[in-house]
Amino acid sequence: MNIVCYGEEAAWCARNLQSRFAEHEWPLWDEMSTHDDSAECLVVIAPLITPEMISRMPRLKWIHALTTGVDNLIGMRDLPSEVIVTNTSGIHGPQMSELAILLMLSLPRQFPRILANQTDARWERIPQPLLSGKTVCIVGASAVAGVLAPRCTAFGMTVVGVSDRYSELDDFARIYPPERLEDAVGGADFVVVLTPYTPGTHHIISDAVLSAMSSSAYLVNIARSGCVDEAALLSHLRAGSIAGAALDVFSIEPLPHEHPLWMEPNVIVTPHIGGMSDIYAEQAIPIFERHLVTLRTNDLSALPDMRS
Repeated sequence: MNIVCYGEEAAWCARNLQSRFAEHEWPLWDEMSTHDDSAECLVVIAPLITPEMISRMPRLKWIHALTTGVDNLIGMRDLPSEVIVTNTSGIHGPQMSELAILLMLSLPRQFPRILANQTDARWERIPQPLLSGKTVCIVGASAVAGVLAPRCTAFGMTVVGVSDRYSELDDFARIYPPERLEDAVGGADFVVVLTPYTPGTHHIISDAVLSAMSSSAYLVNIARSGCVDEAALLSHLRAGSIAGAALDVFSIEPLPHEHPLWMEPNVIVTPHIGGMSDIYAEQAIPIFERHLVTLRTNDLSALPDMRS
């Protein structure tokens, strides 16, 4: 199989995979090429894939996304129905959990204000609330949630969750069903959104859910932008009905310079970095390797197709 690699880590991926899977060819994608009749598999970060790229690969049979999210591929009308799409899930727990902890520490401690004071050489002693004794509600009992929960308990937090799959989980004091989401967030100091984005989770953090949160509670969204009603969130932030928010994902990315969320005093904006790490390629490639091992004794239909 001719397996094309593309993106920031493409050369590293191709070089390391070629040493173990010499039966395949490992070219790098050439953006200057107008046509690639040889490409049968494409290994790439999903958001980098465009309909134009697909049109230049007429023999394409398989796309492996080096991300969990493949939203753009599922909805891409120009992607032939016979092309299998696999993803890279189960690796993002450490980095997303660490970002969630960082944001939960930074919001109540007003860390952006402390950094601004440093820039201005201003000595201002701001109260420093503890995570210990606080309750975090994790919306979406995903694999990432399973990594985040014990880290929260290590800080002395009580962890509750919202899930349509589980009624109990290790490190969770309680699991609520989705229909009781408002009850779940009502007793939380932090609400961390980790649920995958689907039609069923569109604006799951709605005006009603935000209204159910305490005025001292914070929202942290490191999942998908569509899970949160941004207009409703902005309204609640301005009204002071919640204490603040930390957001890593947005309905428009990059977040436009003129977007009001940039200027909200109780908001921390991060540029969709939740899944990133300094060892991302090393984390991601083993999943693709397992697929290649599967192909040594099976055909492409044995792969876990995200489009089926």
